[in-house]
Order: sequence, then structure tokens, then C-alpha cells
Amino acid sequence: MKLRYKGSLLGVIWSLLLPLTQLLVFTFLFRRVIQLDIPNYPIFVFIGVLAWNWFQTSLVAASGSITDNRDLIKRPGFPTLLLPVITVATNLIQFLLALPVLLVFLYLSGGQLTLAFLLLPLILLIQFLFTVSLGYLTATFQVSFRDTQHLLGVVLLLLFYLTPVFYDAGFVPTRFLPIYRLNPMMHIIGAYRNILSKGEPPDFAAIGIVFAASALLLWIGLAVFRRASDTFVEEL
Repeated sequence: MKLRYKGSLLGVIWSLLLPLTQLLVFTFLFRRVIQLDIPNYPIFVFIGVLAWNWFQTSLVAASGSITDNRDLIKRPGFPTLLLPVITVATNLIQFLLALPVLLVFLYLSGGQLTLAFLLLPLILLIQFLFTVSLGYLTATFQVSFRDTQHLLGVVLLLLFYLTPVFYDAGFVPTRFLPIYRLNPMMHIIGAYRNILSKGEPPDFAAIGIVFAASALLLWIGLAVFRRASDTFVEEL
């Protein structure tokens, strides 16, 4: 975090400006230009933006965590396994710094927290595991295939519009819902909205499947990363 904002005038405040700007743009577009019938839309979209930004920025940064740290990788005994984890954790801090702003907006809009808020750490853990597991895979591929990071940017851009970040999943035609439900971020963002906006527990069945899939993907990602880590120095 210190390195990221070193020499910056606003420092960590920059981590709040992007989601706040996106909030203003989406609120204007879908309240004034194209009206979406979503109650308390600013809170709705702010939750989606924060969750998505954590996922997107973490995954892009994690994909370059090996190739961008050649000096560290070349040091004997350096724990390369930590680099993707540190990247995701750093962006988690930015998410947590923006959370109080979201809670203030929620309070001003007349909302209130319920006991469901105690489940928030569980959803954070699930998103953390899911993002780290993908981070291990993309970081490994980036070492031998340097276009991975660029390709990932294109995929994430498309996935952003295919994920209910600024619109409700209820607007998706029924025939497309089975495909949408394959997207773990749809269920994760939905869980955040249930807890923070509606004051309700998440869909435990859906979020349980995401957790199981993330755990399996993490096991695969670690296996691939460890197998390839012996050749990182040669590739770099």
C-alpha cells in the first residue's frame, strides 16, 4: 500500500475515487437516462462496484505478480507462493477502506444493519479464495505466455457486462439464467447485497457451491503454480 501511493498527494483516497466516480456515472445513467426500476439504486450499484473492483484489480495485478517481481523471484528461498496472496490482500484492504463509506450511504438512505452483517466475513473469505485461486493460475500462465495479462483484461471487460454489477439479475431473460448462474461473481455480489442492502442472509446453497468450487480451484491453482515455480527463474 505504501509503494502504491508513494509520492501521491491524495494517497489512499485514490482507492475511493474510482468506485465513487463509477457510482455517480451509473446512478446518472440508470436513474436519469435509462431508468432501471431498482429500489435504492445508489446503494445497489455501489455494492456491486466495490465487489467487482476488488476482484478485477486483484486478478489483473496477481497475473503479473511473478513477472513484475523478477528481483524477488531470483532471491534464493523467496516464498513465491505469497505474491498472489499479498496482491489480493492489498486490494482487500482497499475494499475494507471503502466499506465505511458504503455504510454511511446506507444509513443516510434509511437502511440499517441486521444480524446478517455477521456473515459478511464469510463472503469476504469466499471471494478471497476464489480470486487467489484464479491469481495462481494467471500468474503461472503469464510467465510463459506474456499475453495472458492483456487477454485477461479483455475477458474481464466482457465479464463485467455479463455480471449483475449495475443491473439486477432479475432483468436477465429466463433462458439465459443457467449461463449466468455459472458465474461465481454473480452469487458473491448477490450475497453482499442481501447482507448489506436487504439485511438478509445470502443464498447458502449458491454461496456454498461457490465456496466448494473455489476450494477445488485453489487446490488446482496451487498444484499448477508449484509445479511451474521451479522454472520461474529460467523464464524470467
